[in-house]
Amino acid sequence: MSNDYYCIQIDFGTPEFDEALKLRYEVLRKPLHMEFDPYDISKEFDSYHIACYHKSTQELAAFLILKPVSHQVLKMRQVAVDPYLQSTGIGSFLVAESESFAKKHHYQKIELHARDTAVDFYKKNGYQSSGSIFQEVGIDHLFMSKTL
Repeated sequence: MSNDYYCIQIDFGTPEFDEALKLRYEVLRKPLHMEFDPYDISKEFDSYHIACYHKSTQELAAFLILKPVSHQVLKMRQVAVDPYLQSTGIGSFLVAESESFAKKHHYQKIELHARDTAVDFYKKNGYQSSGSIFQEVGIDHLFMSKTL
């Protein structure tokens, strides 16, 4: 699977970013009947945007954001995998590639708020949970992190 895909950093405000917004909307927002707030999107300018593309078709397969929390910590956000590619390993590939990216940029830890349906996915990828379940956008979440 991973031999057919590659991940790169894309720039905020580009056509590639707009394409990623569409994927994020379809996977993360539309099922919750939520729209994006342009102000919230504008605050993503200082984050790393990691996109995963199919090598031969150049189609966007998956996307996530790494937001700097400190010089050592990133927060993983807005992880979205094309619905047709979910449960194929592309999400794990994207997460592993983002961890490599983080290490290359001298970060030591990634934190995230995992939706209740994604906790097992993150555990499988080496993330540990802490604290108790909390609500975010009307869904149960759990704080998780991984030391790189």
